[in-house]
Amino acid sequence: MHGQQSRGKAAGKPVVRAENMVNDVGIEGDPLPSDRCTHCPGSHTAACPRLASATVKARAWLLVEHPGPWADRIEDTALFAPVGRALAQAREQSVRVQLIRRPGRRRGIPPIQVYLAWSGAEPWLTGKELADPAELDGIDLRAIGAGLCPDFGIPVQRLFLVCTNGKHNACCARLGAPLARTLRDEFGAVVWETTHLGGDRYAANLVCLPHGLYYGDLALADGLVAAERYLRGEVWLDRYRGRAGLDQPAQAAEHFLRAHTGIFAADSLTIESVSGVQVSDVVVGLDGERYLIRVERVRSDSCAPGCTANADTYMLRGLVRHEMAGQSIIITNGVLSVRRPAPTTLLPGDMATR
Repeated sequence: MHGQQSRGKAAGKPVVRAENMVNDVGIEGDPLPSDRCTHCPGSHTAACPRLASATVKARAWLLVEHPGPWADRIEDTALFAPVGRALAQAREQSVRVQLIRRPGRRRGIPPIQVYLAWSGAEPWLTGKELADPAELDGIDLRAIGAGLCPDFGIPVQRLFLVCTNGKHNACCARLGAPLARTLRDEFGAVVWETTHLGGDRYAANLVCLPHGLYYGDLALADGLVAAERYLRGEVWLDRYRGRAGLDQPAQAAEHFLRAHTGIFAADSLTIESVSGVQVSDVVVGLDGERYLIRVERVRSDSCAPGCTANADTYMLRGLVRHEMAGQSIIITNGVLSVRRPAPTTLLPGDMATR
């Protein structure tokens, strides 16, 4: 029945009615987290490298409104039965599920707000308020996982997700909740709190949809800048973790290339290929040009004595640009070159901007 919620996957577990989640001040939220931070000293301060740390598995998204309380894991949260079914089906189709809720005072459900998004080539985002959670059963999650935009709701230009799940990690709520409220006050209804996004050591974390841009270590002022730039269609490198769905070498290559060219338009970049593991060659299209970027995964200096967290990052080993359309990029015995004309630009290794 629509008025009941199932907790967990196993049959026979107790159900919780939505009306029981309402107290005299609105919808009950997650317990207040401790102020104690167990992360390494450089976390939340930008002292640790965050380069290429966005999730590599998320290109398709299903966002479902749920006011809380949230468990550590979504599947352990009290969910309407149709939401639980959608969660299971989404994972089979490689669709990332996020529970979302409005910052501040939260409404009872249903109705529930649902968004579908694709962060791969030609990103899209669409949303609809469902009067009945059972309407989730009609969504073709196989098509969503393949990047096909469904006939669902209305197109949405931009959306901001801030992780505030204190049950997963206290820092996400302690640092994320103030950021979510600040962004809501500035940008309104496009801002949502959400469950775990990955990388709680980078809290406060922000994801910009539909492009799947990840930002971390955000102070309130940083979050406002990142969101404002995204509303202008741009990537902001200062606290940029990378783009969801891309392999880590590709995320690093994007960062280095944008830093080199000064081209920040979110829609201007495509990843054509990635080869190699420790040392990777990434072919990138940016604003009508093609580049070959070589990056190497390396151990970075620790942020404090005895710190071993976040110890890997990427260094730029080479960047080649060819001047004319139709030219071929060649790799021979580890040497980067292009077919005629010969002039190229090879940059020395350099760490990413932190």
